[in-house]
Amino acid sequence: MASEPRLRPAASADLTAIQAIYAIEVDEGAATFELKPPETAEFARRLARVQALGLPWLVAELGHRVAGYAYVSMYRDRPAYRFTVEDSVYVARWARGLGLGRSLLEAVVAEARLAGMRQMVAVIGGSANHGSIRLHRACGFTDVGTLHDVGFKFDRWLDTVLMQRALLP
Repeated sequence: MASEPRLRPAASADLTAIQAIYAIEVDEGAATFELKPPETAEFARRLARVQALGLPWLVAELGHRVAGYAYVSMYRDRPAYRFTVEDSVYVARWARGLGLGRSLLEAVVAEARLAGMRQMVAVIGGSANHGSIRLHRACGFTDVGTLHDVGFKFDRWLDTVLMQRALLP
């Protein structure tokens, strides 16, 4: 890699780049089951919600450009799930293959642990999303199961792969 990535907390100034990375995945990929890319204002709400909970939302910069981002959010809203989070990792297509996904995921795992979270769940869009499945396995996640044909996008049915990693004993 020509320059080392810099990981840092996401800021409002990053939202346009974050939205652009995500919009391509919404429009062209099956990693997310959203059908219409959210506007930047929606990302501002999402970022504020994550930060208000004391959870990490990080960006990876390469050459002063946002090359990817990762965050954790609450797995479910019910109080019994309060120590379980779900991760999201997205890397710009131009920056893939450089190890940014792993750097981001390892960093949010570490920060979620520091925030007192006990379990992290990955809800991976599409059982053919081999890159995300490999990334999560490499970062200590184990396969929990597959929900078959639960999403409909691009005129086809898609699975959801569930993976999990313990953060604290």
